[in-house]
Amino acid sequence: MTALAGVALGACVAASILAAARWLRVAQREHYLAAGVVRFAWRWWTGSPLNLVIGLGALSGAAAATVAPGAAIATAALVGFGPVGLNLRGRTSRLSWTRRLSLVAAVTGVIEGAVVGLGALAGGWSGAAAAIAFSALAVPLLVAGALAALTPVENRLAQGYVRRASELLARARPLVVGITGSYGKTTTKNYVAYLLGGERSVVASPRSFNNRAGLTRTVIEHLTPGTDVLVAEMGAYGPGEIADLCSWLRPEVAVITSIGPAHLERFGSLDRTLEAKAEITSGARLAVLNVDDSRLAALADRLEGTLKVVRASGSDVSADVAVLGLDHGLELRVAGKASGVARLDPESPPPIRTNAACAAAVALELGITPEQVAGRLGSLPGVPNRLQPYRAAGGYRVLDDTFNSNPAGARHALEVLASLAPAGRRMLVTPGMVELGREQRAENAALGEAAAAVVTDFVLVGRTNRAALLEGCRRVAAPPSLKMVDRREEAVAWAQAELGPGDVVLFENDLPDHFP
Repeated sequence: MTALAGVALGACVAASILAAARWLRVAQREHYLAAGVVRFAWRWWTGSPLNLVIGLGALSGAAAATVAPGAAIATAALVGFGPVGLNLRGRTSRLSWTRRLSLVAAVTGVIEGAVVGLGALAGGWSGAAAAIAFSALAVPLLVAGALAALTPVENRLAQGYVRRASELLARARPLVVGITGSYGKTTTKNYVAYLLGGERSVVASPRSFNNRAGLTRTVIEHLTPGTDVLVAEMGAYGPGEIADLCSWLRPEVAVITSIGPAHLERFGSLDRTLEAKAEITSGARLAVLNVDDSRLAALADRLEGTLKVVRASGSDVSADVAVLGLDHGLELRVAGKASGVARLDPESPPPIRTNAACAAAVALELGITPEQVAGRLGSLPGVPNRLQPYRAAGGYRVLDDTFNSNPAGARHALEVLASLAPAGRRMLVTPGMVELGREQRAENAALGEAAAAVVTDFVLVGRTNRAALLEGCRRVAAPPSLKMVDRREEAVAWAQAELGPGDVVLFENDLPDHFP
């Protein structure tokens, strides 16, 4: 082995370690889905001219290393440096060395070692240098391969937790309320727990614990004898996942809050989304459906006769349960009849009425009286980072809606923003919405257009949706003042410098920093 080949090998090993730190973090953020890592690698390497040049340079260096091993040093330098913007540590999603991640890292290393070994067998040290140069650039593919290889192992390990959770459920025997939907799950779950809490012993899955790991953990760590109701939020990235959760949780009451383009890039179509979410009704005795959503209204008709269906609405007075808006209040209607009015704090954003209606329907079906439900609607709890209001040190008001974003929620947030600062500056800070598949550009353009008609200042964060948001904003005859920044911290500093008493800023979504 020449000294140059040795330096090239060492440099590529170092670059592979740096690349692994980046892409293992992406894997963890993407719930250990192999396709997610590949998708983000493509986005990062092709998403900006600079990263495309770096990627092509790294590929050229690896190709040149097949005849000149020293060229691998160039690949190592470029892979260690890029893609630009994907940090090693991260601001919102730091690497956490769990058992699962450690196993993925080990298998990734084994795969890369095998690739380099084959290169050495084929071409000696020169072959090894070329192989490790290519594998350093291909670390995202190696991580994805490790994830795919480990999926059966993880499924087997998970079954042990499922069995333990099933045993605890059999002993405690709570009534299980399952809640799913494209969005509104967590809010509705919290509303249900609050409306039931005064009369029932309730355990609700914490935060956004809505997959198999989170729900088994909820049961094992939180369910106790004497629990009357378990409220389980159920999420999914594709067909069959909710059916799998229902096979052991067995919800008696099933709630579907919405069908929309959230995670559309994974589901492929809204019809497929509907069928996946509808799996929650199999085996349930009662389905509560938000019939303000046309797809769920059709599902309600389809399910009629197979189980009890309760139609919930935030606008239709004829629905089985409706929560309607009044000036500074909400009205509860049951079977078309007025059943009580709740006053709201004018300083706080109102609850989303469709979510409140779904929660009210569950509470009524479980024995809470209409008077009790109506009395509690005025104090429904907010959810952290979901249109959460507070006043900044500079005297301006902040609406923190950074947990996530979807088209319906963003429209609602803009309505609240418009109502809170009729005379002052109204600033929107957003990176746009993601995981909307083929609808993402159109939905973000629509958000840009709707925002431009409401706000005085529009701050665009990052590059993922910048072009679409600008496209929509420019459809308005008199667009607002525009500011473009790469990171949320820059937007926060801008707001602090610009705003004062009488102004309001809406932070709509905050993408994890593994997004470009």
